[in-house]
Amino acid sequence: MNTLSCLPPPSHFPILLRSSPFLHPKAPLQTLAFRSPQSLPSPNTPHFRTFYKFPNPAFPPESHLSDAEEEDEEDDDDNDDDEAADEYDEVSAEVSEQSEGEDEDESDYDAAESKSGFEEFKWQRVERIRNDVREFGEEIIDVDELASVYDFRIDKFQRLAVQAFLRGFSVVVSAPTSSGKTLIAEAAAVATVAKGRRLFYTTPLKALSNQKFREFRETFGDSNVGLLTGDSVINKDAQVLIMTTEILRNMLYQSVGMVASEGGLFHVDVIVLDEVHYLSDISRGTVWEEIVIYCPKEVQLICLSATVANPDELAGWIGQIHGKTELVTAAKRPVPLTWHFSTKTTLLPLLDERGTSMNRKLSLNYLQLDSYEDQGSRKRNPRKRGSDSYEVEGSRRRNSRKREIDVSLLSKNDINTIRRSQVPQVIDTLWNLKTRDMLPAVWFIFSRKGCDVAIQYVEDYNLLDECEVSEVELALKRFRIKYPDAVRESSVKGLLRGVAAHHAGCLPLWKSFIEELFQRGLVKVVFATETLAAGINMPARTAVISSLSKRSESGRIQLSTNELLQMAGRAGRRGIDKRGHAVLVQTPYEGAEECCKLLFAGLEPLVSQFTASYGMVLNLLAGAKVTRRSGDPDNVKISRAGRTLEEARKLVEQSFGNYVGSNVMLAAKEELNKIQIEIEILTAEVSDEAIDKKSRKALSEMTYKEIADLQEELRAEKRLRTDLRRAMELERISALKPLLEELEDGHLPFMCLQYTDSNGVQHVVPAVYLGKVDSMDGSKLKNMVHNSDSFALNVEGLYSADTGRQENIQPSYHVALGSDNTWYIFTERWIKTVYKTGFPNIALAQGDALPREIMTMLLEKEEMEWQKLVGSELGGMWSAEGSLGTWSWSLNVPVLSSLSEEDEVLRFSQAYHDAVECYKDQRNKVSRLKKKIARTEGFKEYKKIIDMTKFTEEKIRRLKSRSSRLIRRIEQIEPSGWKEFLQVSNVIHETRALDINTHVIFPLGETAAAIRGENELWLAVVLRNKILLDLKPAQLAAVCGSVVSEGIKVRPWKNNRQALLCLRSSSCYLYEPSTAVVNVINFLDEHRSSLLQLQEKHGVKIPCCLDAQFSGMVEAWASGLTWREIMMDCAMDEGDLARLLRRTIDLLAQVPKLPDIDPRLQSNAMTASNVMDRPPMSELSG
Repeated sequence: MNTLSCLPPPSHFPILLRSSPFLHPKAPLQTLAFRSPQSLPSPNTPHFRTFYKFPNPAFPPESHLSDAEEEDEEDDDDNDDDEAADEYDEVSAEVSEQSEGEDEDESDYDAAESKSGFEEFKWQRVERIRNDVREFGEEIIDVDELASVYDFRIDKFQRLAVQAFLRGFSVVVSAPTSSGKTLIAEAAAVATVAKGRRLFYTTPLKALSNQKFREFRETFGDSNVGLLTGDSVINKDAQVLIMTTEILRNMLYQSVGMVASEGGLFHVDVIVLDEVHYLSDISRGTVWEEIVIYCPKEVQLICLSATVANPDELAGWIGQIHGKTELVTAAKRPVPLTWHFSTKTTLLPLLDERGTSMNRKLSLNYLQLDSYEDQGSRKRNPRKRGSDSYEVEGSRRRNSRKREIDVSLLSKNDINTIRRSQVPQVIDTLWNLKTRDMLPAVWFIFSRKGCDVAIQYVEDYNLLDECEVSEVELALKRFRIKYPDAVRESSVKGLLRGVAAHHAGCLPLWKSFIEELFQRGLVKVVFATETLAAGINMPARTAVISSLSKRSESGRIQLSTNELLQMAGRAGRRGIDKRGHAVLVQTPYEGAEECCKLLFAGLEPLVSQFTASYGMVLNLLAGAKVTRRSGDPDNVKISRAGRTLEEARKLVEQSFGNYVGSNVMLAAKEELNKIQIEIEILTAEVSDEAIDKKSRKALSEMTYKEIADLQEELRAEKRLRTDLRRAMELERISALKPLLEELEDGHLPFMCLQYTDSNGVQHVVPAVYLGKVDSMDGSKLKNMVHNSDSFALNVEGLYSADTGRQENIQPSYHVALGSDNTWYIFTERWIKTVYKTGFPNIALAQGDALPREIMTMLLEKEEMEWQKLVGSELGGMWSAEGSLGTWSWSLNVPVLSSLSEEDEVLRFSQAYHDAVECYKDQRNKVSRLKKKIARTEGFKEYKKIIDMTKFTEEKIRRLKSRSSRLIRRIEQIEPSGWKEFLQVSNVIHETRALDINTHVIFPLGETAAAIRGENELWLAVVLRNKILLDLKPAQLAAVCGSVVSEGIKVRPWKNNRQALLCLRSSSCYLYEPSTAVVNVINFLDEHRSSLLQLQEKHGVKIPCCLDAQFSGMVEAWASGLTWREIMMDCAMDEGDLARLLRRTIDLLAQVPKLPDIDPRLQSNAMTASNVMDRPPMSELSG
C-alpha cells in the first residue's frame, strides 16, 4: 500500500491539536506514529507549513492587502454580489459562480502558502487586544482590530454586522447555513470582554450550548467562559456565559421594566440569540419572542438566523420594541452548492446547465425508457457506474430521444411503478459518492430505525484505510476507558468501517464522540436525523437528504424549503472544499419533479408562535405575594406590589405576530382589496351581457341574429346533455349499489377505479374493495366522512331517463386499497368495473383474524392525511398513503392487463345502455351544432371576442390564486396573544393560584411561577400534594419521571402489540414501578382530569403529562441499578432513557429551590437527584 495513503488530508491537522475528552493531549505526535518515515512531509511542503502556522483554522488564510488593494477587493465583492443570483431564489447561481468560486479559493490557498513563520494562537490575539484596551482605552476597538483575530479576510456581511454592532446597534443577521454567522458573535464577545463587560450567548439546544462552550473556552480561556443549562452550572459569573434560551427567559422575567444592572443581568452588554429562526417553532418559538420583549433596552441584541423570507420584518419588530436595529443579509454561500439526484443506477445533476429547471434526463419519460432498455445491460454490467456515468447516460439516451416523444401519458400507477424501479439502495448511492470523491457526507434519514438500518446495509463496505482504522480503534479504546457505559456496542462495527449513526436514541456522550471523529475525518458517513442540521458543527463535503417527507403525529408531512436548505447547508467546508454537494434521493413517492418543485418554491417567512403559558402569566403579573406567619395560618401578610393586567397587556401585545399584523397585514389587505376589485371588473367583462354587447358592435345585425339564435340553441342542447349525463350516472349507481351490498359480507373483490386529475391526466387504479364506509360502525373513517363538510353529498333530484321523473338516489362512500399501497375513499361515480376474483375472506390460520378485519384494523390504526383527488356533484375521491402493514396486501392486487372482461361481475341493465346511447346522441348533436356556428359568415370576428373572453377568464383565475395566497398569509399573521393570556389567567384564578381581580398570588402560584416545565401549574399541583411526603426518594423520582415523560416512547420499530408481547417476554422489558408509585399516580390522575376539564372550559390547550409506563425505569435507576443492568434487553433506546432521566433529575433539582414546598419533600428530592446524577448521567451535562 502506498504509505502516502495513510496521511489524513491537510485540513485534519489543526483539529488534532484541539483539546478533547477523547484524545490524548499529544495526539498529533501519536497520529504521526502510525506513518512510515518516508510518508512525512518535508518542512518546505505547503501542508507542513499550514500545520504549524495555524493551530485551529476554520477558513482559508487572508491575503496581505494594501489599503488600495483592499478597496479594489471590496469593489470586486460588490460586483460579485450584484452579478450572483440569490442562492435560494435562483439556484443557477451555484452553476454560474463555479469558476469564480474556484479562483477565490485558489487565491486563498496561495496566500496561505506565501506566509512564513509561526503565528499567534487565537486566544493570544484576543489577550493582546484586551491588554491594548487596558493600556489605550476602548476607542482602539474597531472592525479591523477585531478582524485581526482571524487568519483570513472576513466576509463583507461579517464586516457590516460587526461595524453595526460597534456603532451601538442591535443586529439581525440572516445568512445561509455554514456561512460564518458565529464569527460575528465571537467578534462581539472579543470587544465585550476587552471592555470588561459580559455577553450572554443563547442556543436552542443543550448539545449546541455544550459545543459553543468548548469553542469559546479555546478562544477566551477557561476562566472567562461559563455554561448555564438545565443540566449544569459552570462558572456562572464568567464574562461570556453560554446558556439555553429558556434559562435566559426565566432570568428576564424578573428584569421586565428594569435596567440591566437592577434585574439580575449585572454588567451585561450583549445578548446573542443563535438560531433565532426557531421563533417559528410551534412548541418553543414563544421563548425567543419573550426574550426580545423583556430584554432591557440598554442591552444590544445580536440575532443570528438562517436565511428566511422576511428578515426585514424581524429587524423592524426588534427595532420598534427594543431599540435601533440594523439588518445584515447574505445570499451567497462562501462554498458554492451543487444539487444532485440519485437513482438506482446513477447520480445525475438535479438541474439543467442554467440551473433554472430540472435536468430533462430525470423526467419520467427518460426513467421509463431507462427501465425498459437498460435492464439487460445492467445485469451484464452491474458495476458500470461512477465518474463517467454522466457521459454514458448521455450517449445512450440521445439514441432514445426520438422515442421519448412518443411515450404516452402515464397513469398514477405507472408513475409509481417507474419510481419504485428507480429507488436506490443505500449502497448504490454510497458507491457513487465514493467514486466521485464526495465524502465525507452527512446522510439525513428521518427516523432512528432508518439510520441504524442504513449502517447495517453498509457496515461491510470499508471506507477507512489501515491508518484511519488504527486511529479509530485508539480513540474508541480511550473513550471506553473513560466512559464504559456510554459505548454503543451495536455501532462499533460500523464505526470501524467509517460509518456511524447520530440521533436522539444515542447517548449524548456517544454523539459527541461521533462528532469528534467526524471532524477528524475518521468517520466518512454519518446517518443522522434532522436535529443534526440545527447548528451542530459537523460540516461535510456532501449532504444527502433521503426523502422530501417525514412522519409526524398527524401522518406524513412534506419538508419545507427552509428545512431542505438548512440540511443542504451542512455541505461544503469552508477552506477545505471548493464546492459542496447536496444529493436528493429517488423514493417510491417522490421524484426529481417534486425535488425541483420544493427547491424553487421559495423560502417560508418567520411566523409568530406566541402563546401564553402559566409561567408567563404568573411571572408577568407577579402581583402581591401572600405569606403566612408560622404557627398562625389565619394571620396573612401581603407584600410586594405587582404589575397590573394593563401593564401585562402592553408587553404581550409587543409580540412579533402583532407587529406583523399591524404593518404587513395592512399592506396585504390593501393588495387583496385591489385584486378583488379587479376581479369584479374583469368578471363583468366576461358575462353573457358583455359578450352580447361586444358581438352586436362587431357584427352586422343579420349575422349577429344568426349566431345569437344558434348560441341559444346550443345552450339548450348543452343543458339537455347535462341532464342525460346525470341520468346515465343514475343508472350506473342503481346497478352498482345492490352489487356492492352483496359483497359486504363475502370475499374482497378486485375493482378498477378511474378518474381524471386537474391536469387532464386520466388515472386507472386496480384496487381491492374493503367495504362501504357507513357499514364501519364506530370507526374513525366513518366519523370523518359524516362530520366533515368536504364529504357532504347533496344530489337529490337526479333525472331518471327510465321513469321520466326526478328520483332521489343518494351515492355512498366506499373504501378500497390500491395496488400502489394507497387508500381510496370514493363514491360509485368513480368505479369503472368490479371483478369476480378477489381476496377470500378466510383466516389464513386457525385463530387468526379474517382478512377484512385485518385490513380494517390497518385502516384505523394510524392517523392519515386524506388528499382530495377529484370532485363532482356525485361525490369526490380522496387518497391517503398506506403503511408498511398494507404493503404486502397491495402487492397482491393484480394488474389490470391480467384481468379480462369475462372476469367482470358488473352487468348493467338495458335502461343504462339506453341512457348511454341517448347521451352519446346528444353529445354528437352538440358537436354538430358547434360546427354549424363555426361555418357562419361572422364567426371569425365572433371568435376573436370569445378568445379575448377566455384570456380574461385565465387572468381572473390567476388573480384568484394570488388572492387565495394573500388570504392564507393574512390568516397566518392574524394578531393574537392577549386572548390566550386571559384564558390562562382564568384557569389560574379558578385554581386559586392567582386572584386576577386583586392580583394577589397565592402559594400555588408562587411555586408554579418558579418552576421550569411545559405545564408549570400542573407540576406545582403535583409537587405540593401531601401524598408525596410518604414516598421514598426513589419512589418520588418515579412519580416525577411520570410527569416529564412527554414524547418518550418504546423503541419505534415495535408496534403496540409487539411491545406488549415484548414486555411480557424475557427478550426485552420495562421495569414496573412499585405499588406505592402506582397508587400515587392513580391518585394524581384524578387531579389531572380535573385540571384538564378546567382548561377545556376556558379554551386552554396545554398538555398535562402523567404516564406510569416509564416510571419503573426511573425508580430502578434511582434505586441504584447500574446502566448496564438497566439497559440489558431494554425496550427503550438508551438516548430516550437518558433524556427521561435527565428531565427527572432537572425537576428534582428544582424542588429544593421552590417556594412553599415541604422540607421533607425537598430533602427527598435532593437525595434522589444526587443518587440519579451518576455516570453516565452526570457526564451528559459536560
